Amino acid sequence: QVQLVESGGGLVQAGGSLRLSCAASGRTYSIGDMGWFRQAPGKEREFVATIRWSDGSTYYADSVKGRFTISRDNAKITVYLQMNSLKPDDTAVYYCAVRRVGAAKYDYWGQGTQVTVSS
Repeated sequence: QVQLVESGGGLVQAGGSLRLSCAASGRTYSIGDMGWFRQAPGKEREFVATIRWSDGSTYYADSVKGRFTISRDNAKITVYLQMNSLKPDDTAVYYCAVRRVGAAKYDYWGQGTQVTVSS
């Protein structure tokens, strides 16, 4: 089992910035990738960004590329999502997730943190 705890959400004006954190505990040796997803009201959950734990390689959704940055702290087993130039369309509940090494999908999820961007 891997436990994930997110923090850092809140209310911000359009154009502002927020940084989300996700701390992992438990069987962290099994982490292959850590990612961020989001779900807006009435919409399906969508991928935002991911980072490969072994080498730090990253991948982003087109909608956030150039504005969001995912990073990790190996010692703290924590992943961050720096969100800049926020837009009202970024409003959603943001979830941290883990895909274990060799797993086909993300199978551990945090509780989510609300991000609200006002216009």
